[in-house]
Amino acid sequence: MLIKFYKKKQPDIAREISQSLTYTRNGASAIRAMDVQPLPIDKESRFSLCKAEEPLEIDEPILASETIRELQYFISERNQIEKLILEDITPPNSLLFVGEPGVGKTYSARWLSYKLNLPLITMDLATSISSYLGRSGQNIKNIFDYARSFPAILLLDEIDSIAKRRDDLSDLGELKRLVNVLLKELETWPSQSIVIAATNHPDLLDKAIWRRFDRTINFKLPDKEERQLLLERNLGKYFNLLSSNAISFALKQTALVNAADLCKICMHVKRKIVLDGDNIDLIVFKEFCLGNFEDKSSKIELCNLLREVKPSLSIRDISQITNIPVTSVSRYLQNGGELNE
Repeated sequence: MLIKFYKKKQPDIAREISQSLTYTRNGASAIRAMDVQPLPIDKESRFSLCKAEEPLEIDEPILASETIRELQYFISERNQIEKLILEDITPPNSLLFVGEPGVGKTYSARWLSYKLNLPLITMDLATSISSYLGRSGQNIKNIFDYARSFPAILLLDEIDSIAKRRDDLSDLGELKRLVNVLLKELETWPSQSIVIAATNHPDLLDKAIWRRFDRTINFKLPDKEERQLLLERNLGKYFNLLSSNAISFALKQTALVNAADLCKICMHVKRKIVLDGDNIDLIVFKEFCLGNFEDKSSKIELCNLLREVKPSLSIRDISQITNIPVTSVSRYLQNGGELNE
């Protein structure tokens, strides 16, 4: 964040911070004091049951228009909480995020933390679930007690792991008791704080859990327009150096790719550009070549585009990039491939 903040106005400071991060250990916890009590711990392992993050400035998530609109309306409601309370209206204090992995659920929780200026408390499943009878329920209760002791956002990521349907005969009684504890805690959740639950498997959730949340927000895979915005944001200055063919190819290949994976590919692209790339278009074609070819014409187009981007590419090079057999690449390159299949 600091590097990004100082990069334009004070590049020397940004460079020093970057070098410091490069040459020092950065794996240790860096949570600063937030004038709150110490994190709750598991009595047996002595590990923290959750982690706390200060509200840090981050960009608005790139989501479907209806999803971002619901998030913004929730922010508006929370900013006018006193007005609602004066009218004896219960303010919204709970959200259920539903969507596939990598679509922006956790990122959106961090963004809400920043917009509402509330610390984000995230439950640690690894330490919260105990093999000792009754310990898991007590750990969950301790997390809730901690998060309600001061204004904060409590994030229950992968809530389906502790809120499975109680009619599931394959589950042990301990997990069913966990659901009961969770339901009770959600019922008494204070208006000063917010609880956000996220799940990739809504079909596994107990029916009673759904009713405990003020609003359910669905997160979808990014559409073409959202993917282009993600490319622009994550490729930065390199995006403007790309040809329209390279951008079009990247958008087409990521039709079924989630936002997190798309951002990861963009990071790979930038690394290769900085370290060994002078042909940016070719790097994009290589990194975004995910094998999502709808038909023969798409393969023909790709082979010819690669030869156009870098004429010195051999048929074997193109085959390695695209995973298309050498013999097929050879045919596709002859007269556009139209007459040789």
